[in-house]
This record gives sequence, structure tokens and C-alpha cells, in this order.
Amino acid sequence: MKKTIILSFAILIATTFFAGAQQTRAAAPQGNDPVFTILKQNPITPVKNQASSGTCWCFSTVSFFESEAIRLGCKDPDLDLAEMFIVSNSYADKAEKFIRVGGFLNYAQGSSASDAKITMGKYGIVPESVMPGLNYGETTHRHSELEAGLAGFLNAVVKNPNRKFTTAWHNALKGILAAYLGEIPETFQYKGKTYTPQSYFKTLNLNLDDYVDLTSFTHHPFYTKFAIEVQDNWRWAESYNIPLDELMEVMYNAINNGYTFAWGADVSESGFNRQGLGTMKDVAAVEEIGSDQARWVGVTDQDKAKQMEQLRANPPEMTVTQEMRQIAFDNQQTTDDHGMHVFGTAVDQNGVKYFMVKNSWGDASTYKGIWYVTDAYFRYKTLNILVHKDAIPAAIKAKLGIK
Repeated sequence: MKKTIILSFAILIATTFFAGAQQTRAAAPQGNDPVFTILKQNPITPVKNQASSGTCWCFSTVSFFESEAIRLGCKDPDLDLAEMFIVSNSYADKAEKFIRVGGFLNYAQGSSASDAKITMGKYGIVPESVMPGLNYGETTHRHSELEAGLAGFLNAVVKNPNRKFTTAWHNALKGILAAYLGEIPETFQYKGKTYTPQSYFKTLNLNLDDYVDLTSFTHHPFYTKFAIEVQDNWRWAESYNIPLDELMEVMYNAINNGYTFAWGADVSESGFNRQGLGTMKDVAAVEEIGSDQARWVGVTDQDKAKQMEQLRANPPEMTVTQEMRQIAFDNQQTTDDHGMHVFGTAVDQNGVKYFMVKNSWGDASTYKGIWYVTDAYFRYKTLNILVHKDAIPAAIKAKLGIK
């Protein structure tokens, strides 16, 4: 940010766009908590809450594209895109494929960043105020009934009881979606102007062809593309496959050069906690140290116990290899649990590197909706990222054939 901002309008924009990031500075560490020095943070819009809905894939990707719109010059201080516009259209597209494949498709709330990108490119987007998606007597998102109703309807349709699909099931499905999430608007008013979803999307200056998915697994050749084999990748969207060190290089290069990225990851590890930290602690290493007699020669039992307790409270992190993450994926210990938005980097008092992550769980965490996640966690538990192609170092782009 510039040190001096003269115009009050610019001040308003900065306050809005950096709201989530500024909150990270307010929380004081407790006990053994790390003390962070922020190295780099890029503009984000305020933290939102997906509540009781499996729509992290949409919240994280929408947040990412809001940051991209800001980076590309958007001056709307109220920029807030409607996740439920994308969710509704995605559900409709997913239903079409569900019927085409005879019901052999995961019809559930989860999806991927690629789905959000493709859906936005196909249908456009609207502001949150136009389609908040809360037409069912709730003040926060709760999609279990909606999911059950859609799945029950489609499971009945796919049985094809008339031996020929009627012309009504599409409209019936859209009726369910509209009842819960609201009608998809053909036109709408925003700040005194009339838009269609497609014309409003054009005001954001986003060229969706500029955004690519990257991953890192060894069961497919590096520098090729493949569809990651997880149920939520129902569009079978492909990701570029690169070595782990290069994937990490892309992430750091993106942040350092003013870009953010959408992050698909597994958050089932105990080190990813509700307090706002994601760490890959090597608890087994602590126990191994405890069995090393030579280490404790000349140390009193009392001092040994004290040192071991300190290690257990803050054990060293795992050294993650390409092979380790592949085994975890093959064993389904790494899955596409959660989508988030990465916008910055930091370091703690011990020199441990962290990424700053905007979550979609409201103000949860010590840092008011922001998580600090270590380099080791990213190496082990990243499924894939969605990022602007210009955030990729030139040498890696060349290997992938990206212009």
C-alpha cells in the first residue's frame, strides 16, 4: 500500500479491500503461539462465511477473482460477487452430466476452483446483493436439505420410468434451485446501471483463459495435464503437473509479485486447527528423540522431562518429499477437503515460513478468519492451485508450453 493516500475515496477502497489482511495484525500471540512478521500481503476483500454449506470451492475462487479484479484495476469499493449465482448454475450443469452418465457421478455440494471458473465464464456473475441465495428462511447458508432434495429428484429421474426423459425435468430442477437460492436474473440494476450477468462480468476485466490449474503428483508425467482423480472434480478439469519444488516456487513467486491464488487442500490433519494455524508437526520425531539415550547423557531426569514436554508442545515439522505426498494421495489421506484463498507470506520468530490464507468460516480463528499455514503443510497437503499464468516463473511456463 502507498504510505500516503490523498483522496478519501481511495482510503475507502483501501480499507475495504484490505479488511481481512489488516485483521491479522490485531491478535496477540498466546503461550507458545508463533509471533508473525508479515513479509508480503496482497489485496483481499472481507472474509465471508460459507456456514453449513459445502461451497468452500466457490467462496475461495470467488474471493480469488475479487482480488484479481482489484489487481486489474477494479475501483468498486463494494466489490462482492455472488457465490450462490455460481453454485446454482453449477448444480444445474452437474445435473445434466449426472443424467448423461446414468447417475454415476458425485452429485453433492463439493466441487472445484475450476468449476467456479468455468461456470463464471459460461454464465457471467452478479453482485452478492442481487443474489444472496437465502430464500429458505435462514440467515446463513445451510444446504443439506437442498442437496438432499436435488439428489432425490435426480435419482428418480435417472431411473427413466417413462423409458424416455420428459422435457420437464430441467425446469423442475431449476425450480428447486430457484426456491432455495433465488431466480437467476436475466438483467439487474447495480449502482444505477442495468446489466446482464455477462455484461457485469466484463466490467471485472477478467480473461479466464489466463488462469491455469497446477498440481504435483508422480502417477502422471510431469509437464503434462491430467484430471485429478477426486470425486469433486466432476467437470474432469485438467491441471498442469509439475514437480513439488516448482509448485512451491510458483506459489512464492505469485505472492511476491502481487498475485494471489486459490488453494485446494486437505485440512484433515491435526495440525490444521480452529485457532488459525496449519502446521505439519513431526510428532514421531519427538518420540524418536526421546529414545536416543546418547542425547540425554549427563542430563537430569527433571531436565529431560522438561525438554521433552517443550518438544511435544512445539515439535519440529516434517520434511516433506514428493514421494510422501504421492503416498498420501494414493492412500486417500490427502483429498480435496477444502478450498481457500492464499494472499500473503509471513515468518515466525523461529524463521518458519507461512502462507497467509483467507478462509470462508467467518471470523473463526485467532486471526479473524485468516489462517497461517506453514511451507511444510503446503508441500504435503496441497491438491492443486488456480493462478494467473503470469504468476508462473518464465522457465516453468516454458516447460509447460504456456504463452
